[in-house]
Amino acid sequence: MKSLIEKAFFLKKMRLFSELDLELLLAVAEKLHEDEYDKDEKVFTPGQVANRIYLIAEGTVQIFNEQKKSHCDLHAGDYFGDESLFNENPRSYAATCKTNTLFYTISRSHLLSIISECPSVAVTLLQSYSQLLPCRHP
Repeated sequence: MKSLIEKAFFLKKMRLFSELDLELLLAVAEKLHEDEYDKDEKVFTPGQVANRIYLIAEGTVQIFNEQKKSHCDLHAGDYFGDESLFNENPRSYAATCKTNTLFYTISRSHLLSIISECPSVAVTLLQSYSQLLPCRHP
């Protein structure tokens, strides 16, 4: 089990939380749940209810699209699972651990609480999504 200060320092390295001061980082760190997964263990599959965001503290996770084709690999410092927390749709992709993996997870209610306390987290999430959106022309 990592200490609160270790979790706060981990958060500080993440783009999502990098703008927060230590006091806010500690408050967010208190809301983190620590989960360990084994190599080849499924984190979730398409259709599952989305109720938490996953922050990768250690390890590698492979993301698969609905057709079970590998989409990308995520590593320590990356996060996933956040998109479904806001629209309450089930997961639209699968995540499987390529290595033994340590996650910090944040539930939907805790994430909304964090956003209400620190709107800059919401702004960073929006910036992340805007970079992923395809260019649209009228």
